[in-house]
Amino acid sequence: MKKFELTAESKINWFGRTLFRIKACIDFTTTSGDEVHKGDLGGFVEKESNLSHSGKAWVWGNAEVCGDAEVCGDAEVCGDAEVCGDAEVCGDAKVCGDAKVWGNAKVWGNAKVCGDASIFSTKHIFCITPIGDYANSLTVFRTKHLEIKISFEWELYTLDEFNDVIDEWDDMKNREVARAALEVAKMHIDLNPEEKKGDD
Repeated sequence: MKKFELTAESKINWFGRTLFRIKACIDFTTTSGDEVHKGDLGGFVEKESNLSHSGKAWVWGNAEVCGDAEVCGDAEVCGDAEVCGDAEVCGDAKVCGDAKVWGNAKVWGNAKVCGDASIFSTKHIFCITPIGDYANSLTVFRTKHLEIKISFEWELYTLDEFNDVIDEWDDMKNREVARAALEVAKMHIDLNPEEKKGDD
């Protein structure tokens, strides 16, 4: 059974591609606990293959998915986020806000990408789990301004802000693991301006 269908409502994105708003064909609850009811409108996709009919994956609001990009598993794309090219957003991943995931980028597992993220390849994102007392995912990514941001427990931080958060943790081992993860992420993430695409 189909989870959604394409509606007649369409728009042309800045790539010149025609995107269609989706409409739910069944009732289901997303991994984040939000209910989608039959007939509810979602975001925009270029074609049905951009969003899997299986799992709890969904595209919300004005979010866009186009090209050969795929949202699958229990992933969610919301806000004004864009997922394009050959990008994949799968597992329990969430892409929201004004985030852009393009090219051959892969956002998997429990990764949370938000704000003004600008991810075009696997060199622009780093996710590690478990971190902290509640074994949450720590997602480190680059922004369109070639800065590093951190998404943790549904909050968005700069490096300095997150280091302040770590300082408040009681468990020394958790602090050491989080700091080590940040160091690895900083070495992994490419802030090369030549790889910066789609900037305003």
